[in-house]
Order: sequence, then C-alpha cells, then structure tokens
Amino acid sequence: MSRAHPRELGVLAALVLLVAVTAAANSRFLSGQSVRDLLLSAAVLTVLAAGQTIVVLTRNIDLSVGSVLGLSAFGTADLLSAAPGTPLPLAALAGIAVGALCGALNGALISYGGVPALVITLGTLYVFRGIAHSWAAGRQINAADLPRPFLDLGTATVAGIPVLALLATAVVLAVAGWLHSYRSGRELYAIGSEPAAAARAGIPAGRRVRTAFLLSGSLAGLAGVLYAARYGTVDATAGQGLELQVVAAVVVGGVAIFGGSGTVLGAALGALLLTCIGTSLAVLRVDPFWQQAVVGALILAAIGLDRLLTARLAARAARTAGAARTAPEVSRGS
Repeated sequence: MSRAHPRELGVLAALVLLVAVTAAANSRFLSGQSVRDLLLSAAVLTVLAAGQTIVVLTRNIDLSVGSVLGLSAFGTADLLSAAPGTPLPLAALAGIAVGALCGALNGALISYGGVPALVITLGTLYVFRGIAHSWAAGRQINAADLPRPFLDLGTATVAGIPVLALLATAVVLAVAGWLHSYRSGRELYAIGSEPAAAARAGIPAGRRVRTAFLLSGSLAGLAGVLYAARYGTVDATAGQGLELQVVAAVVVGGVAIFGGSGTVLGAALGALLLTCIGTSLAVLRVDPFWQQAVVGALILAAIGLDRLLTARLAARAARTAGAARTAPEVSRGS
C-alpha cells in the first residue's frame, strides 16, 4: 500500500495546479456556487470509485457499475413516484438492495464460474441495462414526480458543503478504514498481489472476491440513489458510459489495475481530478474532445508509472535477497 502515497500526492498536486490555472484564467471558477457544483458532480463518481477500488484490488474489474447505477436510480425514482409517502431511508435501502443483488450475481458468476471478471461484467453491463429499459418501457420520471424532500437531498448543504459530497466522503472514509484496519479488507491486497501465496496462506479468495463485488454493487446502488436525488429526471439511460470514467478515476488515483496496490483515498482524488478536468475545460472553452484525450493520456501515464514502480521494487527486492545470501558466505569465509 505504501506505493500509493507518492502517486496520491502527485494526483493532489495535479489537481491543485489545474485549479490554480483555471482560476487564473477565470476568477469565477472558485466562486462558492462553482465549487459546490464541482463537489456535487464529483460525489456520484467518488462513490462508484470507492466500490471499484475494492474490486480492482483483487485483480478484477467491474464494468457493470454504470448499468447498476441506472437500474438503481430508476428503481428508486419509480418507487418514490408511485408511493410518494415512502420514507426516504427505506427508498435508499431499496436502491442499495438493487445494487447489492447485481453485485452478488457478478461475484457468484466470477467466483463459481471461473470466468474472468472482464467478461462477466461486460455481459452483465448489457443485461442490467436491458432490465432497466424493460422496466422503464420508454418512461421518464421527472422531478415533478418525486417528493420534494428527496430532491432537496440533491441540493442541501451543511456549512456550505453539499450533503451529497459529505455522504461520498463518509463512504470513502468507511471503505478506507475497512481496508486498513480489518483483516477481511487487508486480505484483498494479498489476493491481488500474489493469488497463489494468498491461497497457500489460507485466505478464502472466492469469498473475498464475492464480498468485493457485493460491496461494489451496493455502492453503485447508493450512487444510483444519489444520482436520482441530484438530477431529478431519470430514465433507463442513467449512468450510461459512466463505467469507463470510474475505471479511469481509480487508475489515475493510483490503484494498480493489476491489483494489490492503491488506496480508496487516491481513487477519490482521481474522481475529483477527472471531474475538475471536465469543468475546467468547459470554463476555458476548450473542445470537449481534449477532455477525452487528457483522460486517456492520464490513464496511460498511470499504468506506465505503476509498471515502472513495480519493476523498481522487484529489482530492489532481488538486490536485498542477494545481499542476504551473500552475508552468511562472507561470515563463514572469515
């Protein structure tokens, strides 16, 4: 996990530099409303990135999170529009439960079927999206159909900070605490780093992978609830294409796509950086094409840096092992 810290500092430095350059070009970029809008836009992506981090640490990937978000968002909105008196905590739990079911299905197919996560979640991406389209049947739920307290959740602030951003921060801190302080969380790093060694150590890899996908699905379900509250208008296309942004945020944030390294705090910074890039380029009136180009370049740079750090650590470990073997021989010769 220590490898992630310099990369997190690098992402933070890039974020600060981007904000400084954009603010210098347009002072309104740092106005209170602009900052709140930025935090609101990053909140949903941050929650998704937290769940994706858990999966990627196990050397897997979940491409279905955008579709899970859409299914959960529409389900939550449909429930609240059909039964406006439904308590908001119950509606939120229903949305999370939809995501948890999707995540549990992904985990079971991967764990018991022995099929790569990339293949399974690419398939369920389309399955879950198809279910959402079938459920919606061409309908669109508008803000006027939803109860006001639910919509207020998407705009409410505490001390000027959006509630959705505070919820996203709480999710990141909870996941970070679990990964750092609990054995079941720390074992995800072992599974991603050396699967064979983890198996020899008696780590229940299958159960841990199923848990990882269950949590990813649950957090995607929560993100769907937040999405519905944030935007008010929901249809079957909600979250479409968002999975690629999530993977980008995680990789740019320092989580190794090959598993076993990185932190959820870095992934959250990556989500904030990508959101800030999109907002900054719009403020600077740069062609949207360059946003995609910049994100792609950041992904390539992050993967290249990860491979470079891995090679250096491997070389250092080899030198240390060689020195340890040489020391007894020298002592015997003397």
